[in-house]
Amino acid sequence: MGSIEIELFTTLDLVGQAPGGPDEDPEGFPFGGWQAPLLDDVAGAQVAAAYAGTDALLLGRRTYDIFAAYWPHQEGGDDDDIATLFNRVPKYVASRGTPDLPWAGSTRLGPDLAGAVREVRDRHEHVKVVGSLNLVQTLLRDKLFDRLDLWVHPIVLGVGKTLFDGGAVPTNLTLLEPPTASPQGTVLLRYGLAEGTPGTGDMSAPARGVASAEHDA
Repeated sequence: MGSIEIELFTTLDLVGQAPGGPDEDPEGFPFGGWQAPLLDDVAGAQVAAAYAGTDALLLGRRTYDIFAAYWPHQEGGDDDDIATLFNRVPKYVASRGTPDLPWAGSTRLGPDLAGAVREVRDRHEHVKVVGSLNLVQTLLRDKLFDRLDLWVHPIVLGVGKTLFDGGAVPTNLTLLEPPTASPQGTVLLRYGLAEGTPGTGDMSAPARGVASAEHDA
């Protein structure tokens, strides 16, 4: 069985809408392209490393349309490595409609999204979900992911679609490696899905124990 790996850019208040440009998702959102001023070589290298080894892409319809209009024309340019990779691997598209999928190697997933995602995971080793915020929210709710890479940027927007707009379910995650920060202050947090649901405790119990020990001393 392979791994479903989510690659997502967010702000500090977890807005993930339209990081790359003003035309990505402009409806009611004035900050399209918010990521551009915060890019630096460290974050760029982290993203490139995260994409390395990709065996398939799993995309929402809007992100697919953006990628299909861009990446087929980028081989031989500054982004040649990623363009060659994205153009080569299979692309799986989650869509409620029946869109044209002109990008070579593209397949629309069936109406049983959970079953289709599991089939994709069984078929490929490293399946990358890039952007595709609506799809990401579904995968998080249904726990249909194995790894979540969050690039958290040091800005607060206060508006826009957030990571958990579609609701969240109690979920345990484990930090897979120490967080790393770029010169611009963007922090990469890499989590893996863990078993079970969050537990609870009573912080007042150890506090009482400390107070009692100090009194006895």
